[in-house]
Amino acid sequence: MREYIRRGLNAVLGSAQATADTIEPGSIVVAPRKPIDLHDEAAITEVLDLAARIGAVVLDAGTGAVDTRDQVEFVAGIYGLDDIDVDVTFNTVLVCARRGSTLPPITISRTVHYRSLDFTRLAEIDRLVRRIRRLAITPASAHRIVDVIVAAPHPYARWISTMAWGLMAYGIATFLGASWLVAITAFLTSAAIVVVNRQLNRIGTPIFFQQFAGGFIAVLPAAFLFRLVQNTDLTVPPSQIIATGIIVLLSGLSLVGAVQDAITGAPITGTARFTEVLVMTGGILVGVALAVRFVGLFDIELPELTTVIPFGASELPARIIGGAIASGAFAMASYAERRALPAALVAGALGGGIQGLMMVYTHSPLISCAVAAVLVGLIGGLAARRALTPPLVVAVAGITPMLPGLAIYRGMYGLLNDDPSAGGAEMATAFGIGCSLAAGVTLGEFIARRLRRPNIPALPQALRQVRYLRRP
Repeated sequence: MREYIRRGLNAVLGSAQATADTIEPGSIVVAPRKPIDLHDEAAITEVLDLAARIGAVVLDAGTGAVDTRDQVEFVAGIYGLDDIDVDVTFNTVLVCARRGSTLPPITISRTVHYRSLDFTRLAEIDRLVRRIRRLAITPASAHRIVDVIVAAPHPYARWISTMAWGLMAYGIATFLGASWLVAITAFLTSAAIVVVNRQLNRIGTPIFFQQFAGGFIAVLPAAFLFRLVQNTDLTVPPSQIIATGIIVLLSGLSLVGAVQDAITGAPITGTARFTEVLVMTGGILVGVALAVRFVGLFDIELPELTTVIPFGASELPARIIGGAIASGAFAMASYAERRALPAALVAGALGGGIQGLMMVYTHSPLISCAVAAVLVGLIGGLAARRALTPPLVVAVAGITPMLPGLAIYRGMYGLLNDDPSAGGAEMATAFGIGCSLAAGVTLGEFIARRLRRPNIPALPQALRQVRYLRRP
């Protein structure tokens, strides 16, 4: 019996799973700590501030409000503060610790002023939380580690990230069945968009106008290349280049977090994130629309988009290869750790293959994207936990190639050419595909957590087991 309990505690305190797997709502499992003195306001404030800072970092990376709240409660509970209230909204983490009926509560608030794609930072915070649980790190030491994580430079040079964004566009073009000329043009166009947007961000340009500039730039190479090869034997569909640029711009938005918040019971944060996604997508559409009108001044008329080319089984290898390239490149462009790159490649190949197979049998983009997203969230989530990588990294990378860039462009084209019914239908399809991708990933992650749900006892039971082990 003693050996059985010892193995159980070792599994709890020395688990090699990602933190998201070991957090059970309503229960905190920790190594035995000295209870915190509720009269010591400085000690309580230090713990609450640490928990709020960790929550702000994971919220900044795009984590859902419910998962962020669980992380904050988990960290506070490790240090003995289990009677707390946590409120996570769009850009604020509020933590309040109750100290009984005779002492006033202590409240800490943290605000997320910006959102950045640095998945290495998210993984480092995940490892810090596991070290706090396993190694009894003091709050002061944990604060210093958080300072180092937040202030650390990106793991890759900016030019590597820029090339990764271009490689992601190349993979998306391959995913869409484009030729080598279109793929190379998409690579160069996306790299240019990233360089320009970084310069705009450096001078404080609002993100809406950055998206506007990206949408405008996405059209110009496609239009002029189309005009250049118009009288030759080369085929260059400008819609594929433009759609690739749209997908690259959409990939940085928190669509998964928005749908996850709406599904898991955080409607305020979900609504705010949805509004952000819609406004940023609107910036892309305005940029694309103005660019289409601009190239028309040079007598460049982009070809009409009236029908959707049916998907064939022969295109399945391109979907798998393109999905793998795009997902792996997106993970690298978002500064993911090296250990996360194979999981992202597998998730992208899996998502592209399943989505292609479902298109062959169902001919429905909504159903095919939803099924593929569920499997990306499930299998990709399991692979991510095996590699100690936060699930968000694999989930977002895996669905990136399937974002509805072509549907958005077709819808915008219809609206610009006095065909509101067709344009509105395509926009509705694009919205449905985006929601199905995000909802499918959320469901897949939920199933993955249930499949690998750790057998963790509640805190009182764990403490009783420790007392039993300490008996002579």
